[in-house]
Amino acid sequence: MESYLLDWANLLLRWAHVITAIAWIGSSFYFVFLDSSLTPPVDEELKRQGVSGELWAVHGGGFYHPVKFAVRPPQLPAHLHWFYWESYSTWLTGFSLFTVSYLWSAGTYLIDKSKMDWAPWQAVTVAILFLLVFWLLYDLICRLFGQRKKGDAIVGALVLLLVCLASWLACQWFAGRAAFLLMGAMLATSMSANVAHWIIPGQRKVVAAIKAGAPVDPIHGIRGKQRSVHNTYFTLPVLFAMLSGHYSFTYTHPQNWLILIAMMFAGAAIRQFFVMRHGYKLGRNAHPLPYALSGLAVIVGLIGWLAPQQESPQSATSSVAADVGATGVGGQIGYAILQPILAQRCYLCHAAQVQMKNVRLDSADNVKLHAQNIYQQVWVSKIMPMTNTTGISEAERMLIKQWFESGAKVD
Repeated sequence: MESYLLDWANLLLRWAHVITAIAWIGSSFYFVFLDSSLTPPVDEELKRQGVSGELWAVHGGGFYHPVKFAVRPPQLPAHLHWFYWESYSTWLTGFSLFTVSYLWSAGTYLIDKSKMDWAPWQAVTVAILFLLVFWLLYDLICRLFGQRKKGDAIVGALVLLLVCLASWLACQWFAGRAAFLLMGAMLATSMSANVAHWIIPGQRKVVAAIKAGAPVDPIHGIRGKQRSVHNTYFTLPVLFAMLSGHYSFTYTHPQNWLILIAMMFAGAAIRQFFVMRHGYKLGRNAHPLPYALSGLAVIVGLIGWLAPQQESPQSATSSVAADVGATGVGGQIGYAILQPILAQRCYLCHAAQVQMKNVRLDSADNVKLHAQNIYQQVWVSKIMPMTNTTGISEAERMLIKQWFESGAKVD
C-alpha cells in the first residue's frame, strides 16, 4: 500500500510541478524578451511620465502596448501584479517531489554503495546541504563581486567553477540518476531563493518608497535585474538535469559528471543566443549565433563521444555465453536460463516479500506479464536494478535482451 500511495503522490506532484514550472519559466522568458525588445518611447507624453521603453505586439486577435518606467512610475495603480507565486509553487512542488521520489527511499534511489556506503539519513542530510551550501556560496559571490567593474564576468566565471565542483562532487557521492537530479534541484533552489531574497524584497522596498513619497534607490532594480538574468541562464541547465533521468546513457557513464557539466554549458550557451537575439534585431549587440553554435557543437561532440561501440551479433553472443555459461538451444534464451538472473538481481525488490511498483517477478506467469517492462527497464533504459544495487552485469543484461527479442518464452 505504501508503494501505491507513493506512486500517486509522485504522479500528482510531478503534474503540479510541471504546470507551475511552465508558468514560472514562461513568464521569465517573456520578461527577458520584453526587456530586450523595448524601444525608446516616441510619444512625448510617455517621455514626460518617465517611460524608458515601450513595445507594440499583437497576439490572440488584440494589440498590446506594454511600457517600462525608469525606476518609478508617476503613481502606483490600484492593482499591481506580482510575479512570485510561480517561483515559490514550482520550488515547493519540486522539493516535495524530490522528497517522495528520492529522500523517502534514499537507500534505493539516492545511495550507490559502490561510491559512498553511508546510511540513508547521512545521504539525505548531504543532499539537503547541497541545496543550501550552493545557494550560500553563490549568493556570497554575487555580494562580493556583483557590483564591481566587470563584475558580471567575474561572477559568471566563479559560478561556473562552483557548478563544476558541485557536479563532480554530486556524481562522486550519489547514484548517477540522483546526482543529475540533485544538480537540477540545487540550481532551481538558487533561482527561487533569488526571487525570495532579492528580487521581491527589492521590489517591495521600491513600492514602499513610492507610497511614502520618498526617493527610490535604483540599486534595488539593478540587483533584482542581475539575479533575474542569472535565473535565465540557469533555466536550460535545470531542465536538462530534470529530464536526464529518462536517459541512462548520460548518468551511468563513468564520466557522468563531465557529461552533466557539458550539457549544462550547452544549455546556458543556447539560452544566451535567445536572450541576445532580440537585442540584435534592434542593433544593440553583435549577432549571437556563435553562442548557439558553441552549444550545439558541445552536444554534437557528446553524441559522438557517447556513441555505443558496434559489435557483431556473433561476437556479442559468444561473449555472453562465455560469461554466463549457456545460451540455450539454437541461441534461444529460455526461462531456465533467465530465472537465476532474475532471482539474483530482481527478487530483492520484486518478489513475495517486497513488491516495488506492485511488480512481482518470482513466477513464470508474472515474468510473461511484465516481459515488455523488463526489457525496457533492464536493457533499453538500463534503469533497473535501481543504482545497480544487485550488481547485474552487461552479459546478464544481454541475455535478457536476447530472451525478449527471441519471443520472451517462459515455457
